Amino acid sequence: MTSTTTASTAPTVLPADLAGQLKRAERRKRLLSISLTLPLLGFLVVIFLVPIAALLMRAVENPEVADTLSRTGTALSQWDRKSIPPDAAYAAVIADLSGITEQADAGALARRLNSEVSGARSLIMTTYRALPLAEGLSPAQVHQRMLEIDPRWDELPYWQAIAKNSNRWTPDYLLASIDLQRNAQGDIERVPEEAAAFGKILLRTFQISAVVTLVCLLLGYPLAYWLSTLTARQANLCMILVLVPFWTSILVRVAAWIVLLQSNGLVNRGLMGLGFIDEPLALLFNRLGVIIAMVHILLPFMILPLYSVMKSVPPSYLRAAVSLGSSPLAAFFKVYVPQTYPGIGAGGLLVFILSIGYYVTPALLGGADDQMLSYYIAQYTNVNVNWGMACALGAVLLFTTLALYGVYRKVGKAELSLG
Repeated sequence: MTSTTTASTAPTVLPADLAGQLKRAERRKRLLSISLTLPLLGFLVVIFLVPIAALLMRAVENPEVADTLSRTGTALSQWDRKSIPPDAAYAAVIADLSGITEQADAGALARRLNSEVSGARSLIMTTYRALPLAEGLSPAQVHQRMLEIDPRWDELPYWQAIAKNSNRWTPDYLLASIDLQRNAQGDIERVPEEAAAFGKILLRTFQISAVVTLVCLLLGYPLAYWLSTLTARQANLCMILVLVPFWTSILVRVAAWIVLLQSNGLVNRGLMGLGFIDEPLALLFNRLGVIIAMVHILLPFMILPLYSVMKSVPPSYLRAAVSLGSSPLAAFFKVYVPQTYPGIGAGGLLVFILSIGYYVTPALLGGADDQMLSYYIAQYTNVNVNWGMACALGAVLLFTTLALYGVYRKVGKAELSLG
């Protein structure tokens, strides 16, 4: 009897082969789970991470001078950048230009140097078209022949630009995007006050985005609260009206605002008909028109997070606060509003991040002083064909977005800990 009881209470020991089968089954499950996520991971890498990595790499890449004037860069490596370069550098320039087979490559080199020193484009292209020079010339003779082609070859700024950009990797684009530069000796300094532009443009971008976010919050909060008080059928019907802008092209909506806000548009005619104004207001091609159109486009991005949070707040909380002696207004701001902070934060972050990347609306409805950073990214991409500068400005927007998201996460965690 005693032995039977002892045997029945002893722990069960699995056979070795059964334990191995269980481990293999668990391993297969993990591998299956990983394999199911691999397509999504690959999609994210190809669509999201690879373009971002390419953007960041192009923001510091400087291939035009390094690829076409490699011999010249070597000849200038020991140059003091304060006196006329040695004759060997002149001979290296001719050798490098003679090795350029495509005129498009010479044009890219000329544009890159012209972005550093005005006039470098004509200097490079004039010399390139004058090739080939007579064979067997000594470096001193090559020097003299180049001065006959263009006497500017003895001016220091052009040589300093070549020497500064002879490396394939450069911080110049990123420095320029925050109004810094490297001087002829390679030291970092602020650009002259009259040339500083991107700091003001970035500040303007933040200002417009902040105003749009605030207006969207002031308009979207009461609307989302009203939607949360409706029945499910009524709320669904009204939500369709909120979502209508998602189904309309941005260009169509911007064109509609141009019609509405022009001097003879519906808004001015209505205000004049009601007697509020005596002459048309300037609502187009200025900051006001940009903000109105952006608020119209981005308002749903504020309403949706607010509505989803407000639907989860029990209405009995307000009634309980009122029944305990609080006034309805005090109960709303002290009991209800704090519970909607996650929706305010999510909606504000979403609208602000979308706003700082806006291009079409300010370009069509704003004036020269209303363009945001994205306008200049498009300008460098399509007009100036300066991909390095365009990618550097894009990197500034990327880092700004990541910083804002980091601040949002930190504030959100702080609120959760306090709660």
